Amino acid sequence: MSQHDDPEICASAAAASVAAGAVLLDIRSAVERAGGMAQGAQGVDIDALDAWLARAPRAPLLLLICAVGQRSLRAAQALRARGIAAQSVSGGLQAWIAAGLPMAGDDLDADARERYARQLRLPEVGVRGQARLARARVAVVGAGGLGSPTALYLAAAGVGTLSLIDDDVVERSNLQRQVLHSDARVGTLKVASAAAALHALNPRTHIETHAVRLNADNAAQLLVGHDLLIDGADNFAARYAVGSASLRLGLPMIYGAVERYSGQVSVFDPRRADSPCYRCLFPYPPAAGEAPSCAEAGVLGVLPGVIGLLQATEALKLLLDLGAPLIGRLLLFDALAMRFRELALPRDAHCPGCGADAQPLDAKALQDLCQG
Repeated sequence: MSQHDDPEICASAAAASVAAGAVLLDIRSAVERAGGMAQGAQGVDIDALDAWLARAPRAPLLLLICAVGQRSLRAAQALRARGIAAQSVSGGLQAWIAAGLPMAGDDLDADARERYARQLRLPEVGVRGQARLARARVAVVGAGGLGSPTALYLAAAGVGTLSLIDDDVVERSNLQRQVLHSDARVGTLKVASAAAALHALNPRTHIETHAVRLNADNAAQLLVGHDLLIDGADNFAARYAVGSASLRLGLPMIYGAVERYSGQVSVFDPRRADSPCYRCLFPYPPAAGEAPSCAEAGVLGVLPGVIGLLQATEALKLLLDLGAPLIGRLLLFDALAMRFRELALPRDAHCPGCGADAQPLDAKALQDLCQG
């Protein structure tokens, strides 16, 4: 019995056959193939297979591959009924990736293919999307309650560089919600503690640390050169400085805030003409004492986790150009009612931040006002 008598072939044997001269056809749609193809494969939509056969030189063996091996098996059986030597790659591209076989244009090593295997199987991500993440630089302002889950999941997803900006040290009272840190690291700089945790999770992600307090004077210098900004600040001076730098540098800002049992998330993207900015939502900072800090008001420990994960989700969507980001929308979360609400947040033509008559905030006055 010839090895070609079987309508299916395993992924490793298929790779060996391709190296020996067999023709490998990826019969998925162009949208699916955009997520990555097996090395050596030619892309041919299943509906265009007959047209390809009519013009292509006769191959000694055709190998067909799809996502999980079902479409390719049906196509291979149809071709075999016509006397054409064809086999389907059993398990499809999923089996190819699981076997650690190379992908077209794939410079991922075995560690990366295993580490990001579930993500690589998403057609909208694939090898190209993973490469985009590896090239990305994300600034995380604040290594506390919001910065913890955001940084953890961005590192886990394979974001190439995370810049952590925080001048604080780990306190025992942080540990109830700031899950980047541990009891053993109480008293150490938060950025150093966070870097240790993130390196342990994914040593492939490069961590840059800045043990400084971000303000209007240093924001642009700290944030320039990144692809997007994560707002995990715990004071209004830093938050307004991030908002101003977002506009000045043309970088998306992913906003998040928590208090007691509620939180909110939005995305401000100055690259889009219809996007509001942070000051469309909060034109001016509150007077001293009007907005209590977490230390004063308290916060349910899991709440920053929920909001931080939403921020991480929005970051990945922007980096991968997926879905509909929260631009022009404010997402509100009530933990006690377990309810999400969404409010429209249009750009304000008279916004003091991004409007025609923008009015920059006085940096020193803001710093004096917002120390909590």
